[in-house]
Amino acid sequence: MHSDLIISQTDGRPMYLQIMEQIKLKVSVGDWATGQEIPSIRQLAMALRVSVITVKRAYLELEREGVIVTQHGKGSLVAPDASLAPRLHEDQLAEHLERAARLGELLGLTPEELASRLEQASGRSMEQLPKENQ
Repeated sequence: MHSDLIISQTDGRPMYLQIMEQIKLKVSVGDWATGQEIPSIRQLAMALRVSVITVKRAYLELEREGVIVTQHGKGSLVAPDASLAPRLHEDQLAEHLERAARLGELLGLTPEELASRLEQASGRSMEQLPKENQ
């Protein structure tokens, strides 16, 4: 199985976090379906040219978070959980909102000003959607 994951040596984040983020993204957008087998630790380590330990750490964290399940002797697969993709989207939204709140604080924005900007951004986003999606 081809992984399509890319690790950046210039990214300041640890490689295992980059792997985790990309796997979560693949699951949340449906590229990797629930119950689908994913590359083995060794396969992914070879494809990404990283240590097996790096991929193993990413898989262990993903398993702890309920994103994947590993069966000894059978490999790893996307957790067979119908609520997984929506949960990953919720986690991603929470992360973005926390970053926006921190940036708002740095800019000296009040919570009301930040909420107003979010409403404006949401309005612009809705205008860009095709009519049938609104």
